[in-house]
Amino acid sequence: MAHFQTATALARRGDEPVFDTELDPQWTIGAKLHGGYLLAVLARAAAEVSSHPHLTAISGSFSVAPEPGPAVVEVEVLREGRGLTQLRARLSQHGAPCTEALITQGVLTDGDAWWSGVDPVEIPAEQDCLPVPADGGGGFRIGLMDVVEQRIDPASAGFAVGQPSRKGVISSWLRLADGADWDPVSLLVALDPVPPISYDLGIAGWAPTVQFTAYLRGIPAPGPVRVRMRAGEVGGDRMDEVAELWDEKNRLIGQATQIAAVRIP
Repeated sequence: MAHFQTATALARRGDEPVFDTELDPQWTIGAKLHGGYLLAVLARAAAEVSSHPHLTAISGSFSVAPEPGPAVVEVEVLREGRGLTQLRARLSQHGAPCTEALITQGVLTDGDAWWSGVDPVEIPAEQDCLPVPADGGGGFRIGLMDVVEQRIDPASAGFAVGQPSRKGVISSWLRLADGADWDPVSLLVALDPVPPISYDLGIAGWAPTVQFTAYLRGIPAPGPVRVRMRAGEVGGDRMDEVAELWDEKNRLIGQATQIAAVRIP
């Protein structure tokens, strides 16, 4: 099993903000590396350069899908202040840029919110939800499910038997399969769950992420997290996906929005 810390490990080149990394083939959907995983690699590199410890925001664009194997991450500090550091990071492979992100590092706590207008998602207990298999059928393999344990709310899983709810909502429990607790960087994986929301709308097939923005709100409590992913509108061969993430203490600890390509029937 490719542990998250190992799969996102970096080797710095001297004093320069340049890092070598090995993109791990288990963190994939089909033949493509998972978008949340790629952003996590960039976020770990940014943390190595910043004087602030925690990822608080990231906005990434995906221009070329890198392959598993060696890659290079370059980080540039845009501004470093008392409360946060703003950075730019780029992942390249074979000399070509693949993924680029603007990143904000700050300080997160494990306290409760002062106010929240977002109600926690209510789904059945983890053991009563349906595990997502690594074998997606038809020779399609979801390597990510070997390293992340995801269990979908049965009310969201009708697409698996040809009966999508068409509500545009999928809710799940998620754990890291190696038993590690989630942290603000690994939560980028949880904020980009599978399958894409298009499955619940009756649209099968690949839905590659074009742009992804995430906000990390706090240090998660130990244990699994719950994610609710929903779509607002689908059209023009694009769809939005909004993810909200709660920990075991019912605290909203992460939010994300992405635009993905989709082939509308």
